[in-house]
Amino acid sequence: MRHLPALLGLLFCAACVGPEDTPSNVKDLRVLAMRFDPPELFADVCSPDPSALLPTLARPVRLTALLPDPAGEGRDLDYVLYACSSSRDDLCEEDRVELARGVTRGGELVVNLAPGPGVAQLEDGTLLAQRVLEEDTYQGLGGIRLPVVLEVSGGGERIYARKLMVYNCPLVPGMAVNVQPELTGLLLEGEPWEEGVPRELSGPGPFRVEAMDFSERQESYVVPSFEFKPVQLRESWELSYYGTLGSFSPGQTGGSDLGGGEERHRVEWRPPSSATEPQDVLFWVVVRDGRGGLTWVTRSVRYTP
Repeated sequence: MRHLPALLGLLFCAACVGPEDTPSNVKDLRVLAMRFDPPELFADVCSPDPSALLPTLARPVRLTALLPDPAGEGRDLDYVLYACSSSRDDLCEEDRVELARGVTRGGELVVNLAPGPGVAQLEDGTLLAQRVLEEDTYQGLGGIRLPVVLEVSGGGERIYARKLMVYNCPLVPGMAVNVQPELTGLLLEGEPWEEGVPRELSGPGPFRVEAMDFSERQESYVVPSFEFKPVQLRESWELSYYGTLGSFSPGQTGGSDLGGGEERHRVEWRPPSSATEPQDVLFWVVVRDGRGGLTWVTRSVRYTP
């Protein structure tokens, strides 16, 4: 059968990093993650005609992008948000519709889309969702997965990130709308690490970071097979780690291996040996549920070499 969860809501481009860079070290303009709230919209009934799903396609959604710009010193950033029809068009240059544009700054960019991107129309009046279905090899078996691309520029930098807005319906019994994954909490050196309360760290490290057990929050869910029979699956969350100083090892944990097992969500943060002055450091942990749901948490420390 088609492995649908891996296709829903993937972030295809976070930023460009050179061979000398460490992906977990955020030192320039980046899009670390994007999410839609809600992550998925469900129609009450299924129909091959997108026009019959207009009430669902039109429902408002909120897009939030995690957009750090540590070297920008609070500069203005221009952004444009597009929707397009092709999942193979990373930059959304073909059959695209502009959804929003504006000016923002590093941090979190929030764009409220009302009506939602599902009712965007091409120049000839065709619903973009209809074109998505026409180009989908599986004709909507995994729902209507509408690509949305964010373009951000500032100074001489220009970056892109892509996210899929998912519209679905109960093709088989047991299917239910996805919800965002939420971490239980984080530990730093074995102690609770709370948001908004900077921890004090000193010395060369490394320092242990661990996600508190969230296994009970990983949802069981149902997808359709090619024969339109229900297939039971269970989420296996994947965590990515980022910071404005030093690096994480590993930079990513979670997901299932080929044997169906899961990694332990425990990593080490190592500050650079070149650090000489006390400084504040920001950290982000991004969690993906493997089927479009995505959230993140922010933490901070005051680090003294």
